[in-house]
Amino acid sequence: MTDQIPRPGKIIAIHLSYASRAAQRGRTPANPSYFFKVASSVAASGGTIERPAGTELLAFEGEIALVIGEPARRVSLDDAWSHVASVTAANDLGLYDLRANDKGSNVRSKGGDGYTPLGPNLIDARAVDPRDIRVRTWVNGEIRQDDNSSGLIFPLAQFVADLSQHFTLETGDVILTGTPAGSSVIVPGDVVEVEVDAPNAPGAPTSGRLVTTVTQGDVPFDATLGSLPAVDDVQRTDAWGLAAPEPVAADPAAPAAALSAELRAKLEKAPTAGLSAQLRKRGHHHCFIDGVTANLPDTKIVGTARTLRFIPTREDLFASHGGGYNAQKRLFDAVSEGEIIVIEARGDATTGTLGDILALRAKTRRAAGVVTDGGVRDFAEVARIGLPVFSQGAHPSVLGRKHVPWAVDETIACGGAAVQPGDIIVGDGDGVVVIPSSLAEEVVDAALAQEDEDAWIAEQVEAGHPVDGLFPMNAQWRAKYEASRR
Repeated sequence: MTDQIPRPGKIIAIHLSYASRAAQRGRTPANPSYFFKVASSVAASGGTIERPAGTELLAFEGEIALVIGEPARRVSLDDAWSHVASVTAANDLGLYDLRANDKGSNVRSKGGDGYTPLGPNLIDARAVDPRDIRVRTWVNGEIRQDDNSSGLIFPLAQFVADLSQHFTLETGDVILTGTPAGSSVIVPGDVVEVEVDAPNAPGAPTSGRLVTTVTQGDVPFDATLGSLPAVDDVQRTDAWGLAAPEPVAADPAAPAAALSAELRAKLEKAPTAGLSAQLRKRGHHHCFIDGVTANLPDTKIVGTARTLRFIPTREDLFASHGGGYNAQKRLFDAVSEGEIIVIEARGDATTGTLGDILALRAKTRRAAGVVTDGGVRDFAEVARIGLPVFSQGAHPSVLGRKHVPWAVDETIACGGAAVQPGDIIVGDGDGVVVIPSSLAEEVVDAALAQEDEDAWIAEQVEAGHPVDGLFPMNAQWRAKYEASRR
């Protein structure tokens, strides 16, 4: 920690304390409940937090932290705030993959090194009204949480008074006072900032922004030593902070393993016309995504599919799934280098299925492109950004007009083609084809061989030979072709 905020003797955290968070969870506690965090989890602003190998649900929680000044033992509610020396920002990070194993204790899910960043500056508790302290959280510059201590179910002073009934709160102890709605999952590369301030107090004192960057760990947990991380729909729902969110790959920051550099290079040489012809020869007659064209001239995209499914809009479902950190935003935040986002928009061209902000996010994460059987907002700006997008064209509509973002990384239908996560997508001036990864090597090799044949045939036609017997080649022309290649 910094000299200003030394390592505390005890860290006590509150489970559920904001009305907005309680509404999100569907339950309101009658009384506050608590858990301990270990002192070694404390970190300073500007540090990193590692998401362990093999896990997917690391979540941020921006919070108001109270630092105890005068020791408190059996203090009254009226006297409790006088025992708080300072207020600052905290990020009560947690790994939901281990939450079920901890059975409520949060020892491992919230006790990891760096899981309690504090600071960077202290606010004098005497200079602020404990009923009017603001907490805000940003992820990659986008605000995710914005609430005030007036939104707490229990006043801040009650935590101090209640805890002092059971043990002495000592100088330097820290109380993490719970997080409001908006907490969600973060992935490697994300930058989280938390700020606590009192904008209505004299001088508008602030903690400054508490900055933490997420990194990817490479050391897995040892199964011989204890229980391993595990997730289910309950943990995903709580971690993402949305109703019934769909799973995202355990390591969305990793490049797609199904597409090697060698295979990608071959696919970039092969035209979609040749690839689709080879797929048809192997019984795949529905491999083409119909009705989409590229926003950039001479565009060629190659990558593995990450899928997003929209469902028809419905007011109650849009209220639960359309706002906040919805499935659409999650996927654009999780897409990796060389991957292509494929969107099922029910073939409706009168929809805007992405716009300039999400296009910029995909471009920043080095996505290979986007394919959508709907429309695109901010069409000219998306093109200026340079993200290749195959769509039905421009449309100015906002998300809720026709669709609800529903699920990611499941089998979808796009432009009449079935697309599964991990399928290989290739697009060019003729359109977009979907190749099952198991067939990719065979299909591309055959397509490139056919391209070589076709180029040789074109040379013969250009030299004046008639196409009869040459296209397709009869035995005589076949022998000449093979001799030329030897």
